[in-house]
Amino acid sequence: MTRPPRLPRRVPRAEKNGARLRAATDLGLNLSAWIRDYAYALRRQASGLLRGPDPQAYRRPDSQKPAVLLLPGIYETWAFMQPVANVLREGCYDVHAVVDLGYNGGTIADMADLVDEHIRRERIGRCVLVAHSKGGLIGKLLLTRRLDSDLILGMVTLNTPFEGSPLARLLPLPAIRLFLPRSPELTELGASQEVNSRIVSIYGRFDPHIPGGSHLEGAHNVQLGTRGHFLPLGRLSVHEAILEGVRRISHREDTR
Repeated sequence: MTRPPRLPRRVPRAEKNGARLRAATDLGLNLSAWIRDYAYALRRQASGLLRGPDPQAYRRPDSQKPAVLLLPGIYETWAFMQPVANVLREGCYDVHAVVDLGYNGGTIADMADLVDEHIRRERIGRCVLVAHSKGGLIGKLLLTRRLDSDLILGMVTLNTPFEGSPLARLLPLPAIRLFLPRSPELTELGASQEVNSRIVSIYGRFDPHIPGGSHLEGAHNVQLGTRGHFLPLGRLSVHEAILEGVRRISHREDTR
């Protein structure tokens, strides 16, 4: 006997209303985070201009732990990452600010060259990269260049657009266009998957600059409940995740 067709399940009105309320709440939280994100970025930029921190104050040359190199995002100086630098210094790491990066507006390759030069000039031995946004792309290129070297143990990134961002189409600037999902730079970096296992990628539930998120295949991915692209740099949960990421990379090297 032929069974009658199954009717689609009717969603109760209360369930529909609940879903709408959750969506509206999430949208409101995202919009609020977007506003606070840019306010935070402006404060950090102004702070760096008015009273830039002394990079030497973060050095601990006698530390037995791997050195840490800070790689900021585009149009950010190393001082933008000062909250992270403070936490790393308190953790007894020898923190290096690559001052020559300036506002990090050059190509990924050119910026990687400057970091390489800093490593040579400072005679850095084992080190871990800690990067924000574009800094993670620079760091991945450095890992790729030193594939057979143990000098750079690995990298911890925060909100890095490994797969680019469609929003890069909105600004016709060469420094921004490299973030297009199919740009030559990102295509080349995306093909270098052998270094992904040495990367800890940290990201939140909403990033207004990277709609697709920062999940990286093959990496150790850590998603937190944070919102924003810049604001998480000042969050305790992010600081703890960065410290844990650096420890994870260092411990893995110690047990090899």
